[in-house]
Amino acid sequence: MKQQDSTLRIGYHASHEQFKPSELLRFVQQAEQAGFNASMSSDHFAPWSLDQGESGFAWSWLGAAMQATKLPFGIVNAPGQRYHPAIIAQAAATLAEMFPERFWVAMGSGQYINEQITGEHWPVKQDRNDRLKECVDIIRALWAGETVTHHGLVTVEEAKLWTRAKVAPKIIGAAITEETAEWVGGWADGLITVSKPPKELKKMVDAFHRGGGEGKPMYLKVQLSYAKDEKDALQGAHDQWRSNIFPSAVLSDLRTAKQLEQAAMFVREEDLREHVRISSDPNQHVAWLQQDIDLGFSQLILHNVNLEQERFIEVFGDKVVPQLLG
Repeated sequence: MKQQDSTLRIGYHASHEQFKPSELLRFVQQAEQAGFNASMSSDHFAPWSLDQGESGFAWSWLGAAMQATKLPFGIVNAPGQRYHPAIIAQAAATLAEMFPERFWVAMGSGQYINEQITGEHWPVKQDRNDRLKECVDIIRALWAGETVTHHGLVTVEEAKLWTRAKVAPKIIGAAITEETAEWVGGWADGLITVSKPPKELKKMVDAFHRGGGEGKPMYLKVQLSYAKDEKDALQGAHDQWRSNIFPSAVLSDLRTAKQLEQAAMFVREEDLREHVRISSDPNQHVAWLQQDIDLGFSQLILHNVNLEQERFIEVFGDKVVPQLLG
C-alpha cells in the first residue's frame, strides 16, 4: 500500500503569524527530535487575523533555525514589491552557501495584506504573474554569477552577487489555482500547493504536468487541526484559521488582517472541515497523507493550524511520521 520513496519528507510548518520566533525555534527543534525530516517557514509582514497576532521576519529566523537543526528548509516568498529580487537572491544564496543543499525557496505573486506597506500600486493578477517571472529570471541570473541590469516591471542596475552557493537553491512555483499550477509547470523547478480533497488535488497535479511539470518534485502544505478530542480540534481550527479559507482572489486582494477577520465573521466551525483536515485520530491523518503521497507529492509540510503545537509534534512524531516514512 505504502509508496516506498527514499526522498519522501514529512515536514513541520513554522507559522510566523501564530507564534513568536523564539517559540518557533523551539518547536522546530522538537519536531526534528520527534522524527520530522523537513521544515518550511511562512514569510508575511502581517498575520491573517488579529487572533493570530504575530509576524516575525522569516529570513533572520531561518539562519537560526538551520543552525539549530540539520533539517532542510523552504520558504514561500513573493519578490517584486515588498522585496527586491536582488535582495532575495542574496538572502537565499547566503543560506544556501552556509547550509549546502538544505534550502529551497518557493515563489508566488503575493498578497496585498503584505505588499501594501510599500504604498505602491497593487497590480492585477496577470501583471503580478508577469512581475514574478521577471523576478525569477533575475534571481537565477544572479545565482549564475551574471551582472544584471533590467528595466521592466522591476528595475535592477548593475547587480552582481559576490557570494553564491555551489549548488543554487531550487525555485518552486507556488500555486493555489489550476491556472497558476499549469503556468508554473513551464518555469519552476517544482510545485507547492495547499491541501484539498483528492479530486481537486489531482486536478492541480494534472495542470502542473500539462504545463511542463512532469517529473518535477511536488510539495504540499497540509492544513490540519489535531487535538486531544474532536471538539478541541474543530474549535482550534476555527479560532486560528477561519480567515484563511477564502478563494485566492479574496486572500490576495484584501488589505488588512482586520478586513480578513470581518470577512470571516459568518464562517461557522463546521465550514472549516472543507478546508482543514480536522481529526483527533492520528490514523485518519495517516490515511489522508497517504492519499497525498499516492498522488505523487514527495514533501508534505504539516501545518497544525491550532495553537497546540507540542502535543501535535509529540503525537505525530510517535504515530504518524513513522508510518509514512517506514
